[in-house]
Amino acid sequence: MGLEPIKLRAKLNEGRLVCGSVIYSWSPAIMDQAGFAGLDFIRIDSEHTWRQDGAMEGMVRAALACGVAPVLRVDRDNPYLIRKALEIGAEGIIVPDVHSVEDAEAVVRAAKFPPRGMRGYGSNCVAGGWGTTAGAEWVEWSDREPMIGIMIEHVEAMDRLDDIFAVDGVDFALFGPSDYSMSLGVGTGLGVDDARIVDAVTKTCAAAGKAGKHVMLGVGMDAATVGRYADIGVTMMEMGNDAALVRAAWTGAVKTVAGLPGPS
Repeated sequence: MGLEPIKLRAKLNEGRLVCGSVIYSWSPAIMDQAGFAGLDFIRIDSEHTWRQDGAMEGMVRAALACGVAPVLRVDRDNPYLIRKALEIGAEGIIVPDVHSVEDAEAVVRAAKFPPRGMRGYGSNCVAGGWGTTAGAEWVEWSDREPMIGIMIEHVEAMDRLDDIFAVDGVDFALFGPSDYSMSLGVGTGLGVDDARIVDAVTKTCAAAGKAGKHVMLGVGMDAATVGRYADIGVTMMEMGNDAALVRAAWTGAVKTVAGLPGPS
């Protein structure tokens, strides 16, 4: 890795929408396809998949090799995972379940070097070019370029959105409809078309916009839904995930074959 501007941040700074997806399979081959497809980012999930091993670094390397920004979602309340994610080359991180300014501040402090944060210095890593880009310039790049994300996914956060997005160093929020639905006490059944989700995302986008920040949302593949949320202010479109997309394609194939007459 060099010290060039991260393309994902640059594209957002230009006022353009970015398009990405999620990978649950941990397959470098699928990551290659993300690059061939021209996706801007892939969210690599390590909150609901258990991969705190060398596979994570392999996935990040695959993303960087094919020109897709690797955005890692890590567990909350472990600041060292944030540092490790950034050291292996993540161009963005997401920390779930942020309810307050204090939560958001803790994320930023874990991601930034002193004096802004508490990240320990060590350039013998992928992001530091194994020491070849060591020093003040790399520290400045590290504090400026990788995108720091939080998750808004609980009703408790809704009255604090302006203050949360005002935290210096927070770049974007991933809105989580499923856990937001859980926090409403209605289970996980609310989809992105439900009025309560639309209202919450609208408020989140309004607060983010005032602060010059961004909102990521899983919008699926429906063009009408994507367009509606773009109008609301979502700038980081998460288009499905590898498991669901493959399953949908194979389900369609099975139905096609099942509808054909058998051999005569």
